[in-house]
This record gives sequence, structure tokens and C-alpha cells, in this order.
Amino acid sequence: MGKNKKKLVLIDGNSIAYRAFFALPLLNNDKGIHTNAVYGFTTMLQKILDEEKPTHLLVAFDAGKTTFRHKTFKEYKGGRQKTPPELSEQFPFIRELLNAYQIKQYELENYEADDIIGTLSLQAEKDGYEVKVISGDKDLTQLSSDHTTVAITRKGMTDIEVYTPEHIKEKYGLAPEQIIDMKGLMGDNSDNIPGVPGVGEKTAIKLLGQFETLEKLLDSIDEVSGKKLKEKLEEFKDQAIMSKELATIMREAPVEIGMDDLQYEEWNADKVVAIYKELGFNSLLEKMGSEGETAQEEMKDLSYEIVNELTDEHLTSEASLYIEIFGENYQVGEMIGIGLNNKNGNYFIPTDTAAGSERFKEWAADENKKKKVFDAKKSIVSLQKKGIDLNGVEFDLLIASYILNPSESGDDFASVAKRHGYHDVQPDEAVYGKGAKRKVPDDEAVLAEHLARKAAGINLVASDCVDGLKENHQLELFLDLELPLSIILADMEATGVKVDVQRLKDMNKDLTERLKQIEEDIFKMAGEEFNINSPKQLGVVLFEKLGLPVIKKTKTGYSTSADVLEKLESKHDVVRQILHYRQLGKLQSTYIEGLLKVVHEDSHKVHTRFNQALTQTGRLSSTDPNLQNIPIRLEEGRKIRQAFIPSQEGWVIFAADYSQIELRVLAHIANDEKLVEAFKENMDIHTKTAMDVFHVGKDEVTSNMRRQAKAVNFGIVYGISDYGLSQSLGITRKEAGEFIDRYLESFPGVKEYMTDIVQEAKQNGYVSTLLHRRRYIPEITSRNFNLRSFAERTAMNTPIQGSAADIIKLAMIQMADRLKEENLETRLLLQVHDELIFEAPEKEIETLKKIVPEVMENAISLEVPLKVDFAYGSTWYDAK
Repeated sequence: MGKNKKKLVLIDGNSIAYRAFFALPLLNNDKGIHTNAVYGFTTMLQKILDEEKPTHLLVAFDAGKTTFRHKTFKEYKGGRQKTPPELSEQFPFIRELLNAYQIKQYELENYEADDIIGTLSLQAEKDGYEVKVISGDKDLTQLSSDHTTVAITRKGMTDIEVYTPEHIKEKYGLAPEQIIDMKGLMGDNSDNIPGVPGVGEKTAIKLLGQFETLEKLLDSIDEVSGKKLKEKLEEFKDQAIMSKELATIMREAPVEIGMDDLQYEEWNADKVVAIYKELGFNSLLEKMGSEGETAQEEMKDLSYEIVNELTDEHLTSEASLYIEIFGENYQVGEMIGIGLNNKNGNYFIPTDTAAGSERFKEWAADENKKKKVFDAKKSIVSLQKKGIDLNGVEFDLLIASYILNPSESGDDFASVAKRHGYHDVQPDEAVYGKGAKRKVPDDEAVLAEHLARKAAGINLVASDCVDGLKENHQLELFLDLELPLSIILADMEATGVKVDVQRLKDMNKDLTERLKQIEEDIFKMAGEEFNINSPKQLGVVLFEKLGLPVIKKTKTGYSTSADVLEKLESKHDVVRQILHYRQLGKLQSTYIEGLLKVVHEDSHKVHTRFNQALTQTGRLSSTDPNLQNIPIRLEEGRKIRQAFIPSQEGWVIFAADYSQIELRVLAHIANDEKLVEAFKENMDIHTKTAMDVFHVGKDEVTSNMRRQAKAVNFGIVYGISDYGLSQSLGITRKEAGEFIDRYLESFPGVKEYMTDIVQEAKQNGYVSTLLHRRRYIPEITSRNFNLRSFAERTAMNTPIQGSAADIIKLAMIQMADRLKEENLETRLLLQVHDELIFEAPEKEIETLKKIVPEVMENAISLEVPLKVDFAYGSTWYDAK
């Protein structure tokens, strides 16, 4: 394209929106607005702007349901299904987005978007423009010419077929103008254009190759070979002409805009960023690059000082601190400085200055000097590595923000601060760079200002966050639970867990031998050697050689996913072996080899990081390594726990876990008479449930009845569905549905709770735990059945799971206090869901047997008693 060449891009708005909606899964943002069509439309638009670089641009929309074509044929487009409401609600956002991009939109009463595009493309051709039409509708291919290219989206949004006259000739053997003749003959189901019954694409193309146009064909029906075809053409002659007329795009519509109206300069970056934020398009915000940078609000000037000697001016009674770590995470990264804000100003303290100052160490350790921080746990662990104790933390921005809304993603300082109205800080990437180019800035002033801005931000947003916590009745949750917990978790992370490296290596060797043996067994059963880890090769062996029924296909061949193999397990012994091979392979690579990679060379310890501000239920999770996810259903997986040992001679591992805590919480929240009674009388809850559901006595409960009752009990906790229960019990959905109905009749308090909590979520937009932890559920009012059903299950299970999480956190805090009170050496090492794991000297075991259940069972007062089981031994495996 020449430098001064004018280029017009015409986009079929409705068609691209439809394509985007059906190509992408239903997404919605934190306000509950569906966004998949807007997202797909935006990515397509961005691609067009980047690749086509248009000088002129228009998005055409259909004006309404009726057009001039309906006068010709009132059933035109009659078979079309009603636009899903989840798509309809997105059109205003698409229009808002186009306004932000400063792109002209146009619609015309009584005409379709096709007619607007047809008219303007012809006008542009005459004026010497190059034209590109973008649509999902092949009807527009008739507009293709030497100066107009038509791009049609196929499956998804990225698969595009470009129609030029040459491509149309190659594909159909026709010229673009013959497309309407073809439609006249074969019709078009999507637009309810009838055509000639019995004439398909092949026949239409063949006839047009012989007669050129529909009119010439109809004038020469006698020359057509085939008696049946002749009769059809004769009988439906008028219908064919009408069909061609309906399929013909109007190229002289009374369009009131011209090329001057369609000039495209550039988007309004501020407005684009604003709508991206409103819709939650974080990935698009990140990709904006220089465009996004221009849209960044200008940061206010900030005066700061680089501190080389700490004085009273810096070490005041109240201050905000930001500890910066450079590296993958704070367990392995390097502290590169501290931002400090107090009543006297903003400061940057180099790490060496802080670590070398006794005054700073005294100030940091002083409980009476109050500090506001971002991520107390990270701050404590990082400073501790430099020989600095941090006490007196009264505010943690990361934790406060998490409590206020756990669904907000992103735990980097800039995104958290912006949520609370502080914009005067750059994202870390702008200061350190990305990926391989990431480095500490050479200019100390750049780093100093960045950290000073972070410290200032903590101070500026703290009071608003505290006000929000008060308003939500969450201040107690923040001050009495999460803040003290961060100190305990920091201590657990710093302590670490000792690993028997040799035992892990031996397990690795054993597993390698086991896998080799299973591999040989699989080859024997299959009758040939192949790569078991290759889905393609495995698919050929299972479905072609062994003739197993094909359950699911993928683009590249047969699906051999776990759910497919589980359905085939009973069909052939080789499938069971393949599943076992995969399980052991994952154990070896993820857990054994994964653990060996992160064991500290000198101490032989692993130092996991507990994520305190991640899950929406309030549960803790752990990473690098994930010690909460070691699979224990397989004995080989359970044995990995043998590698976790006490760090000192003469010590043991002591583990205590809550028994059925979630069911007990359910009994309390639902206040169901029968459930409460069962727990108070210390009955086996699954037997009790089976008795009530099956209407039998205790002695008549079979193991199968108990198994089914157990599945429903735990299913209720996680938001039961008939489908989920049918899968876990291997029964039909109807049977599962009937079972759930019987359960809810037997436990009316639970039924009432489930109804009430969903209603509460619809009314408030959130649900709460016993300690006022909230989870916002905007999807609860979605018109989409699947989304709404998921939201309802979430509403039912979050108060239960979240309250159980709160209770074990309370127990951890009370346990830490009790260990100090009793002056014990015992250390808390891990929290794994409902379980606490300690290491302790053998001489303290008798004391632990008494105080651990006592503390955990009395962490909170419920209508039903909490029950704790404990065990101890020389390894974590033995403490069971």
C-alpha cells in the first residue's frame, strides 16, 4: 500500500459481536456484567487497527428487526433464535468502547448493516480507496472486487478466511457477483432464504458454471439435465428469483454519511483505559504498552530523601514502611531497600543503612512504635533475614484490601493501592522491566522515589481501609485474627520443615523402577512399545489397535484425558495401568523431584510460603513448595510424608486435626435439630444421616447406605448438585436428585439454610462467615443458568468453608499464645486445611495431648461441640 493510499475498513458490528459471544466462554467482571462478546470484539478491533492501519473506519449495526426485505418475504430471518440476554446486555458496552476508540458507528432504519457496508464500499471504490470488510457473514463475499477484500471470521475469533475474487474463483469456481445467484438457488438457512428445495451448493455451482446467472438458467430450463431438477426449477422459479433478491446487498441505500465522516485518527487512551478497567480487561490493559502509558494519570510530585544515617526525624512513634524484595519471591529474593513515610516526610533507606543501624533495629523491634506496612508476613520474614525484628504492626494494606474484597485479583502494590484511590505510584514493571530484562535500576534515585511513593501510599489509604472494615463489621477480623496470624505464619515460614533428603532420593529411585515395570506391563498388554506420555500415540493404541470405544475427540485426534480413561477403566486392564502410571509419574515429577529442588542445602529444610490473601473462602494455601496438596489417597503419595521429620534429635511430629469441622459448622449455621442432636450425642454422622434418609434403624444401615449418606453430607458442604452426586456415587441423575430431596426432607434446617443463604446473597450481593468474612457473588443474579447455579452453590458453601477456615486460624493464634504461656519448646510447622502439624520434644508430648485438643476444641463456641483427633510419631506419616 502506497504511503498516501486511503484505506477504508468497514466492520459488520452485529455479526462480529455474535461471533465473539459464541466463540468465547461466558465471562463476567466483578460487577456481574457479562463481557465475553465485548472482549472478543475488542481483541478483533485491536488486531484490525494494528494490522490494517485504516485511514477511514466504520462499524455498521442493524437498525432493527424489520427491513425492506420483509416486504418481499415476511419470513425473512424468521428462523433465527432470540438474541441471548447475556449478549444483548453487552451491546451498550460495545458502543461505549467504540466511542472510546473514537470510531464512527452507523445504523439506518429499514436497512441492514450489510446494506450500509455495500453502499459505502462502492462509494469508496469510486473515490479510489482500498476497502476491507470484516464480518462473520459469508453474504458479504459478494462485495469482493479488485479494490475490496472481505475477511470472514470462522470458528473462534482468530481463524479468518480472506475472500478476494481469486479466492472465490478457486473455492467456488464463481465470480463474486455470482454469489447471489448461488444463494438464489440453494437458499440460506441462517437468513431463512428458501431457494429451490433440493438444490445444494454443488448443484448450484454446477448450474452457474453452465448458465452464468440465475435468470439465464431459468430462461433455459429445458437445457438442464435431470428430470427431477428441471421440475424443481420450474416449480420454484419465482421463489428462486425472490431468494436472489433477498440475498442481494443493496449498494444504493440512502446512507447520510460520506468518507469525510469516517476519517480515523487515533483512540482516546484515557477513555479506553477507563472502560478496560470498568470491564476488568486486565490482560488488555497490560498489552496497551505505550498507549496505556500515555493514559496513565500523571503522578503528583513527591519530595523524598535518601537516608544514610538514621535519626529521630526518621524513627518516629508512627510510620509507614514498604520493604522491597527483588527476585522471584521474598523467600529467595534480595532486599533492595525500604520506603519510609512519617509525619516529617518521605524517605528511602538503603538495605545496608538499615541493617547496619542499631537505632533502626531497636525502633523496628519496639512494639510501641506503630507501623503500617504492605504484607506484614513478607516484611517480617525479609527483615528477619537481615537480623531485624519487626514488631508493632498495626495496619497491613494487603490484608485489609483482601478482607474488604477477596475476589479482587492482583497482589502487587500498585494494583492494590489503586483499588483504594492511590494512583501516584508506577507498576513495578515500569521501574524494573519485564522478564529477562528485569533488573534493579542503575539510578538509585529511581528506586528511592518508587519505594518512597509506596510507603506514602500505605499511609494515605490506611484510614479509608479501616473505615471500610468498620462499616463491614470486619475490623475485629482484621485486628484480632488476620494481623496476629501474619506474625505466626511468618514464624512458621522462617522455621521451615526438615526433610529427610536421602529418603526422598530412595523413594525417587523406587518410583523409577515401579514406573519401568508398569511401562513394560502396558507394552505387553498393548502388544507394542510406544510413548505412553504422547496422547497421539496412546490414542492410536487404545482406539485403533485395541478398539476401545471413542468417548471424546480433540482437534489433534483422540482425547486421552483422565475423565475419558476413567470411563474406559472397566473395558480393558491396560487403562487401569495407564492411569496408575500417570499418577505415579506425577507424584515423582511434581512432589518428589519438586521437593528435592527446593530443599535448603545447609539446613535440609523447606520453607513454604503461606498465601494469606489469595483464596476467596479465607483458607490458607501454600506455595514453593505446596505442602497442602501432597496426594494422600494413594499410599505412594501418603508415603512422601515419611520424608518430613523433626529438626532436632529426640523430637517428634505431632499432628492434630478437626473431625468433620465443616459438617459441624453446617449444623451450627443451619441450626438443624437432627444434625445438632447427632453431634451433641457424638453419633457417627454418616450413619445418622443414612438412618434418617432411608428410614431404617442403626443396625439396618449397610456400608453402601453409609457411603451414599457420606457423599451427600460432604456434597451439601460443597454445594450439592444432582449431577455431582450422580458422578460420585455412580447412579443416575434422577436417583441422585431423589436422594437429595430425601436428605433435605430429613434435615429441614439445612434445606431452609440453603434457600435463605441464596436469597441473602441475591439481596446483599455477598455472603458472610461467622466472623464476618465476606465473599461477593455478583453471578447470583445472572440470567445464565450455569453461572447462576454455580453462584448459588458458592453461596451455600462459602459460609461453611470460610467459617471452618476462620476457626482453624483462631486456633492457631490461641495455640501460639498457649505455647508461650506454658513455656514450651514445641513449634507449629504447618497448617494443612483442618490440620495443625507441630514438632515437639518427646518430653512435651503429654502436655500437648492435653492442651492442643483443649485449645482447638474451644477456639470458638458453637451449638455443637468441635472434636479434635491427634497422633504423633517420628515422621509426619507416622503422626496419623
